[in-house]
Amino acid sequence: PVGFWDPLGFSSDNDEATFRRRRSVELKHGRVCMAASIGYIVPFYYKFPGYLSPSEGVKFEDVPNGLAALGKVPALGWVQIIFFAGVIEGCFGFDDYKSGTPGDYGWKVITSDDPAEKEKKLA
Repeated sequence: PVGFWDPLGFSSDNDEATFRRRRSVELKHGRVCMAASIGYIVPFYYKFPGYLSPSEGVKFEDVPNGLAALGKVPALGWVQIIFFAGVIEGCFGFDDYKSGTPGDYGWKVITSDDPAEKEKKLA
């Protein structure tokens, strides 16, 4: 609906607001995936000292790498993880697509102010 490249026509039946929301959600989920990738790779090289669960006697060094770690995290740890993810998903980032540029946090560290460059990167 906004003239950007869409070879499969996923956005052909939607309005601009829906398209902008989908773009914002795609950026948000992409960032979550990048953080998850780092969280998967880092334990191969570094483990925090101390206890993951002092009450159950589980240290960070006791947790294996990769998918085997899923079974070692205590149940209350999973509750904390899911609660934190729900808070982040429910409280942040849903209104930025309405008025602003998706992914623009308002401080220019890596991004550019040039409108032509932003348009090119979003195309």
